[in-house]
Amino acid sequence: MRISEVLRNKGADVVTIAPEASVGRLLAVLAEHNVGAVVVCGAGGALDGIVSERDVVRCLHRQGAQLLTRPVSDIMTAIVHICSPEDRVESLRATMTEHRIRHLPVVDQGRMVGIVSIGDVVKSAISELQDEREHLEHYLQG
Repeated sequence: MRISEVLRNKGADVVTIAPEASVGRLLAVLAEHNVGAVVVCGAGGALDGIVSERDVVRCLHRQGAQLLTRPVSDIMTAIVHICSPEDRVESLRATMTEHRIRHLPVVDQGRMVGIVSIGDVVKSAISELQDEREHLEHYLQG
């Protein structure tokens, strides 16, 4: 299965935030959209980084409540692993596991077209296994 199929099933919406937005605003965006990570986009929609709930928790532990007024750019991951719509889910699964990544922006010809989470990858694997099981059952019964 390709990433384009995953996006077709889940949609291509990507929640973004500006790098100068406060961490407090980031928390509101995470809660409002019920997501675990937000893509950080600068002027013109350029991909500047990604920031997750984990990033917030770790920095909050170190810096305390004053973190909430700091800009998102202070805590985001600036080197972002990305994938393309043509990538296969299996390769993404390996990348996400190896690098302990839970969210990957999907970029096509320099433009962000979606985001894939580890949950999306697991869901697609389960779906493939169910399809395979149904085919085998049909073969054995038919």
